[in-house]
Amino acid sequence: MARNEWTAWPVRESLTHLGVPRGRIVLDLLLMAALSTWALSSAYASGDFAGALGVIPPLGLLVAAAAVVGYQRTTLENRLVPSLALLATVTALGWSASLVDGPVPATVLWITASLNAMERLPLGWGLGLAVLGASFVVLSFSAGPGAWITFGGVLLAGFSLRLDAQARGAGFRLLAQERAAREAEAFSAALAERARIAREIHDVLAHSLSAQLVHLEAARLQIERGPDGPFREQILERVVAARGMARDGLAETRQALSALRGEIAPIEDYLRELAQADGTETEVAGEGWQLTAEISQTIRRVAQEALTNARKHAPGARVRMLLSYDRAGVTLEVRDSGARKDSGELGSSGSGYGLLGMRERAELLGGTLDAGPEGEGFVVRLRVPV
Repeated sequence: MARNEWTAWPVRESLTHLGVPRGRIVLDLLLMAALSTWALSSAYASGDFAGALGVIPPLGLLVAAAAVVGYQRTTLENRLVPSLALLATVTALGWSASLVDGPVPATVLWITASLNAMERLPLGWGLGLAVLGASFVVLSFSAGPGAWITFGGVLLAGFSLRLDAQARGAGFRLLAQERAAREAEAFSAALAERARIAREIHDVLAHSLSAQLVHLEAARLQIERGPDGPFREQILERVVAARGMARDGLAETRQALSALRGEIAPIEDYLRELAQADGTETEVAGEGWQLTAEISQTIRRVAQEALTNARKHAPGARVRMLLSYDRAGVTLEVRDSGARKDSGELGSSGSGYGLLGMRERAELLGGTLDAGPEGEGFVVRLRVPV
């Protein structure tokens, strides 16, 4: 539907100082200061504001300035009635100045109201208010054709300012649309690249892990069917463990591929599924929201590493995992109650790189990761802002 210029507000960008040169703003302020000084000096020169009445001109000027400032805000919010009321206040002050035979203050206030009305209001309302204000001033002084010519010039100047502001606003709106289009193209290209990487990972790593699972399953069956021997149970235990690691690695690879393709599952479901394997308690606090892929993947990796560490260094301990949301961000806390039995050589394995990797993931997102003893157990606490 075509935009009706008579009733529609100017675009928001044209109602701000976005893109206005600083020199233009300074010149506008100097012009307003000069006109205000001229109006005040003319009011005092008339002799009508002697003694206690001397506070009236600056008080009226302050009221008009406050009305113009408020008018700038209400027009930016497209609030018609308050905008008309504030601009009518300036027009009324000009009419009051004309009643006490103050042509200069009346003209300054009328020009201010007319220019602001033509520049910032819907065109129909702006033109009507400008004509009304000019009529008060011109008719009050019984001015001749020159005043009406000045009135027409002010209207043309206001309309010119309006066109200039609209052209500037339209330019910035087009620039924003072009930027959004470029971001969409970049995002589409990133998704295409992720899909390509996902295909490469699937063709290499997923197939390799699937082949390992087949061979390990065959090895397990042969060992179980073979004769008993001194190392049979140890070998079988190692093969079963290797098969579990390959199965977990295959599941993780598929999850990573889904994340690359943007098909990531809700983090709450994943944590519950991860905790179900070894009886970890899981709790979600706060009202959740859609997390970005980067934050979701970081929470998943930290949860995996923290649970692995708990199984290695505190086997048999009670483990509790809490995911909480608040206005500032999301927090994951994995807490164990402490080792209840000797972890053996499993607890001494590992290079300590897991905590370092978790901390690096958190810092890349502007978050923090704290890990250390607390009470009788060990706590890993991830905090990521959103």
